[in-house]
Amino acid sequence: MRWLDNIQFAHPEWLWALTALPILGIFLFVRKSSGEVNMPNASAFRGFSWGGIRPYLSILSLLAFGCWMVALARPQSTKVSRQIQGGEGIDIMLAVDLSESMLAMDFKPNRLEALKRVAIDFVKERVNDRMGLVVYGKDAYTSTPLTTDQDILQESLADLEIISGFSSSTAIGIGLSTALNRLEESDAKSKIVILISDGVNNHGIITPETAANVAEEMNIRVYTIGIGSTGIVEIPRVVQGRTFVQRARGELDEELLRAIADQTGGRYYRAQTSTQLEEIYSEIDRLEKSKVEEIKYTQYDEHFYPWAILGIAFIGAEFLLKNTLFRSIV
Repeated sequence: MRWLDNIQFAHPEWLWALTALPILGIFLFVRKSSGEVNMPNASAFRGFSWGGIRPYLSILSLLAFGCWMVALARPQSTKVSRQIQGGEGIDIMLAVDLSESMLAMDFKPNRLEALKRVAIDFVKERVNDRMGLVVYGKDAYTSTPLTTDQDILQESLADLEIISGFSSSTAIGIGLSTALNRLEESDAKSKIVILISDGVNNHGIITPETAANVAEEMNIRVYTIGIGSTGIVEIPRVVQGRTFVQRARGELDEELLRAIADQTGGRYYRAQTSTQLEEIYSEIDRLEKSKVEEIKYTQYDEHFYPWAILGIAFIGAEFLLKNTLFRSIV
């Protein structure tokens, strides 16, 4: 029953009375036992006596008491619905670096998988915004246009993988420009790009500086994230079907990423661990809050009637059984 998933009690203090049930049960059992003297005889062979069971019918009274205490506690199930009244959402484009160095294993299991996990969590929190995804390597393409369908965007992020040929270079300028193009037709008052890179711009006819100028003219803030630890990193390579690990020194143009963020009114962040990456996305989530008015409606469904009726049924059953089938033989 689904309502059990969100059951609550309007007056839970009545449930404390249920703790008395074991004590009352023990009292009835002791009282029954104290009134009996068991003598060895042949009575057991004279046939079954319904009257001997009669004292135990008091258990039905205890069950009735328990049902009525639950009924007095008023079990309820709730159904919450939310309605957005006007407000101002934010259009957000994610621009993700898909160069081969994103497979570096300084993050667990690698940079790309760590980024996907954190970005998906970020998307889940942005229920009032439109979001999209652009990926870039040697070139750039739109994986998901602006949408309010979180499931589609989460699937696109989960499916990201390094692509042979496409991932051989890093075209930051083209990646940022593609994200800006997706925001060009947006009528949202607030538009941002979150650009992630772990390398240096080494390809593309559009320079990052040119793309940053366009973002500034469009009044689009760009948050840049430099991902990757310093020093030597290990990157898996596949050659002729065989995988080996290549050691390489990480390269990251922090000066460029910081300049893009500063020029557009955003911020630059450096993530060298998964924890830092989570904290960065959390901070961006706090900085870029949608201005919306949310009205919450809560519907309460009462469920005390069955308990009250069941209690009456137990009392009724005890009365009938004591005066019919289990009647004492005097």
